Amino acid sequence: MTRAYAEVIGDPIAHSKSPLIHNFWLEKLGIDAEYHACHVRPDQLADYFANRRQDPDWRGCNVTIPHKQVAAAAVDGLLPGTLEIGAINTVIKWNDQLVGANTDIVGITQPLDILMTRLFGGSLLPQQNVAIIGAGGAACAAVAAVGSRFPAWLIRILARRPEQALTIGIVADIWPIDDTALEGVTVLINASPLGMVGKDPLNLSLEAMRGSQTPKIIFDMVYAPLETPLLAKGQSEGFSTIDGLQMLVAQAAEAFELFFGVPAPRDHDDELRVLLVK
Repeated sequence: MTRAYAEVIGDPIAHSKSPLIHNFWLEKLGIDAEYHACHVRPDQLADYFANRRQDPDWRGCNVTIPHKQVAAAAVDGLLPGTLEIGAINTVIKWNDQLVGANTDIVGITQPLDILMTRLFGGSLLPQQNVAIIGAGGAACAAVAAVGSRFPAWLIRILARRPEQALTIGIVADIWPIDDTALEGVTVLINASPLGMVGKDPLNLSLEAMRGSQTPKIIFDMVYAPLETPLLAKGQSEGFSTIDGLQMLVAQAAEAFELFFGVPAPRDHDDELRVLLVK
């Protein structure tokens, strides 16, 4: 007997914690299905989708580096609100069609909302300067998330390749990744793989973010390692921080419901986090 399944694809993929998260929820809910990781290189992506399209047990996949933008052009359609982002992180099968979605939006806004409520009682700070590091699919989602949830915030993109940043398609100032780009910034989001295990380090001092009395927020989407040098610097400065696991679980919950048709059991988040940080 075959089992329903979903998976996460990327290159590399061995570091992914998504299988642990989804299988934890499947077990809690008693659902006879599974979730695993699948290594897919860029030159294999078209064949991957062609094969999965024919598999009746396949419920969909999460999409990670480096496929988020290319996958958006490979599916048959996009869920509402996804087209403007230009990148997807989730693909589901819907009436024999492959449909793309981007649950990174929730993954970004949910932890920010929780922290904003704790710091400011949920009020939206007007005209804050937010710096988003990166010019790939995660950065596209970060720009869309900030623009929709915090429309008064002023966005600047920090990118190693400014020409790539221009493809995001959102009006934003483009800066190099250096310390001067953080002048006046109160919210810093790392939406790049910089600082991830096996990737280049993110060499930034946070000194330029000091100054005003407005609380500062550091949000690093990287979760391997969990405490990145960027988060450690932020904590040493007394800034509030959001780690990559908070985003990972929030976006995974949205994807889980798309795959399996039921909400993720978020009442077990504390237990799940203990497993994720081992």
